[in-house]
Amino acid sequence: MKSIGLPVALTAAFAVMACVAVDPTACAQQVDSMAAESPAAESQVGAGDAGLVVVTGVASGGKLRKLDSAFSITTASAEQIQEARPSSTADMFKIVPGVTPDPTGGQTGANIYVRGFPSNSDAPFVTLQVNGAPVFASPTLSFLANDSTFRIDDTIERVEVLRGGPSVLYSNGQPGMTMNFLLLEGSEVPQGSVRLTTGTGNLERVDAFYGGKLADGWYASIGGFRRVADGIRNGGFPADDGGSLSATLTHTLADGKLLFYARATDDKNAFYTSLPVMLQSNGSLSTFAGINPLTWTPLSNATRYFTLPDGQSGDLAQGRGARNLLLGADLERDVGGWRVLNRLDYFRGDQPTIAMFSGPSVVGLGAQIAALAAAANANPALLAAAGRAAVSGSAAYAGSGQPVGTDTETVQFGLWDVDKRVQSLTEELRLTKGLFQGHTVTGGIFLAHYSSDDLWNLGNDLLMDVAGNPIRVTLDNGVEATNPNGFTSGTTTYVSDRGVTSNYAVYLADEWAWSERLKLDAGVRYEVQNMNFAIAGTSAGYVGSDPLAMFNYGTVTPNGTSIAYDEHWTLPSFTFGGIYKLRPDASLFARINRGGQFPYFDQVRGSAPELPPPVTRIEQAELGFKAVTPLYSVYGTLFANQFDNQFQYSRNFAGVPQNTIGGSRAYGVEYELALRPLRNFQVVWSGDVLHARYRGYDDQVNPGINGNMIQGQPASQWRLTPSYLIPIGDDTLKLYGTYSFFGAHWDDQQNTDHLPGFYDVDAGALYRAGEHWEFRLSALNLTNQVGLIQGSVGRAVAVAGSAPYATTVRTLFGRDVQLSVKYSF
Repeated sequence: MKSIGLPVALTAAFAVMACVAVDPTACAQQVDSMAAESPAAESQVGAGDAGLVVVTGVASGGKLRKLDSAFSITTASAEQIQEARPSSTADMFKIVPGVTPDPTGGQTGANIYVRGFPSNSDAPFVTLQVNGAPVFASPTLSFLANDSTFRIDDTIERVEVLRGGPSVLYSNGQPGMTMNFLLLEGSEVPQGSVRLTTGTGNLERVDAFYGGKLADGWYASIGGFRRVADGIRNGGFPADDGGSLSATLTHTLADGKLLFYARATDDKNAFYTSLPVMLQSNGSLSTFAGINPLTWTPLSNATRYFTLPDGQSGDLAQGRGARNLLLGADLERDVGGWRVLNRLDYFRGDQPTIAMFSGPSVVGLGAQIAALAAAANANPALLAAAGRAAVSGSAAYAGSGQPVGTDTETVQFGLWDVDKRVQSLTEELRLTKGLFQGHTVTGGIFLAHYSSDDLWNLGNDLLMDVAGNPIRVTLDNGVEATNPNGFTSGTTTYVSDRGVTSNYAVYLADEWAWSERLKLDAGVRYEVQNMNFAIAGTSAGYVGSDPLAMFNYGTVTPNGTSIAYDEHWTLPSFTFGGIYKLRPDASLFARINRGGQFPYFDQVRGSAPELPPPVTRIEQAELGFKAVTPLYSVYGTLFANQFDNQFQYSRNFAGVPQNTIGGSRAYGVEYELALRPLRNFQVVWSGDVLHARYRGYDDQVNPGINGNMIQGQPASQWRLTPSYLIPIGDDTLKLYGTYSFFGAHWDDQQNTDHLPGFYDVDAGALYRAGEHWEFRLSALNLTNQVGLIQGSVGRAVAVAGSAPYATTVRTLFGRDVQLSVKYSF
């Protein structure tokens, strides 16, 4: 079936919304107006937490007290976002109990693990929303997790993070975690701010916002940021260079609101992977060959501009940047006795990945030459061209030509170049009506149409010393083991494809107020996904004219054929829950749901056309308690989930797919606890305890997985955050900090790659001078901990009790200090 064009769909959808907004009598009969809007969520966690309202996960799309919600949700105001000091968009997820963002790659491209949800890369169980609409319809694609599409700045009013619960019904049906950023809008009272920030890595950043009234019933805002930084891992060129610009236009109606928003991002972000370390016999880490794991990077001006063996050139400063545009429109009003909520957004972007991906482990140059010689001798064509077998070889630095000793420690980096161009259009319409006593019914549709055009050039293994200098190797029989730039191979994985997916969902929900204390809700959803996917066929062979050029053998190139997929899946989902009010400030809630996840392009690419990947089935159960008093706040949830038919797709160092199909079971408790024993003093403790194991794998096909811990997720992780507000005349000084603990965990499904636990300390101070000025000093990883969330593709890590072992891992960045000055008006 031919898909409707994105421009046509956009025009039609905006026209319908404008019709209903401006002249409802032309579309339906106008009736009673909506309730007045509740005030914005309070900026400080405390006794006022009892009045916090949320919109994410609410059936009608309206506002609901957080305390009265029958699901788990975490909120943060603009000030709380600043205090969390996320190093990236993904790092914002650290405020959510049991969620593990991996900030080691830099500003973008993080793997994000959700408690009890198995994943091995990217963020398949995370959806990023702006004003309730998904930025990109699919939660993840290879080289494109949702966090890469968005940057946090001062145009954000607050953020809400929903876990599971009713999310399987609404929007894109995300069963995992949905992070919803609510944008600041203009209001009756003009307001604005300018923030200047400097810090570690030669950071220079400016944030600005202004919003106000245009005319009666019309309001606008504009804001954004511009930033340049060399980065903590300074490669000699700007690691982060760019910014974003955001604008809103709001029109208030007698019975609702119409909102338009636009957000443009143009940002370059260097991407970091693993680096050499030593794992000691007790499981701890130490530096390797004088390399500081907190600041080291193989990136430098010597390697920034590169030419691959196939002649393709690039710039490592592009990293995993973004050049994208987001347009959206929201309509809320009453029409014909129904409350109408319509959300529309369109996203398009160029999301490249140009980065070095580290290889299996660190080895001496002598061993590298021996391995290259053995590989050359095993190649009949090379052996024939050389006339004899290689016994040894010589090495020199690619840049200077200076000889390199065989005792030099070396590592291989795959220089990967991925061009990714994506588009996404989503439309959600909800209709809500109180039908009879105590019952409120919501019906809705969700439509999504998205595409991805990819060109991948993976492999391109570059031999380097541990200081990041490329090495050229020539064997003693004349074979060139590397090209002049130090590449031991060309492209080992070549991908050229275009995929288009359309999703159609319909849902129905009923909220039933059984009594003043007890409220129940239930809902069902049925969704269809259609995918058309065309992939260029490839072949591996020799390219070039020199038969002694070993690096040209095994190069993968397109062969003129193609593989076409035309797939169709369906997914029914449901949820049932309720909340019982024990007293005005305390409630119990319970919920079960069943949903799932459709296959996405990369999973289909990794499977045969006659054996497409299945729909992952996910069942969840929650039992929670909420209470807020002036002395304490408690949000605690017992949870359990089960996965079946989960297709996990990943690639090794060479870019070769490594796929598994199975399931898992998990249970545990997550908590957000706050204690306020003294005036202006608060301690918040949040985290989770988790028991999660793989199950359902075929031991003949995927041995050694059943019964193992889910990778990337420890049995326990938690954050302790004290804060103290000190009045100083008309000014205030707030001191705050966070101690985080992340337990030991495994980095693979087979539980062979062990990563030790670690702690982290962050701290900050905020001085507010009068009504207009604020001065903030903050630091991440204050004590320079070498923490590991993720390892390196294809490497093996020794466990405690073994001999010291050289390896490559991804570590936290070193101490990051920032100073900012903000003027509000």
